Amino acid sequence: MTENQALSRGKRRLADYFIQNKTEVDYKNAEVLRRFISPEGKILPSRRSGLVAANQRKVTRAIKRARSAGLLPFKSAEV
Repeated sequence: MTENQALSRGKRRLADYFIQNKTEVDYKNAEVLRRFISPEGKILPSRRSGLVAANQRKVTRAIKRARSAGLLPFKSAEV
């Protein structure tokens, strides 16, 4: 059994937040975007966030826009 087959039999994929709640990705909604940022301030990968590829790209783009607009920090103040 290859590694990919072992992973595909493992955990079920989480429900995509945006599909489940029928909402759109928006850079101005900082509260929702914080769910997809680690405590260190890094963007979570799709395997941890449970997003499908298209929504992961939208979230990444929205987080970067929110950071440049000053709505989200570039780095966590805790670290």
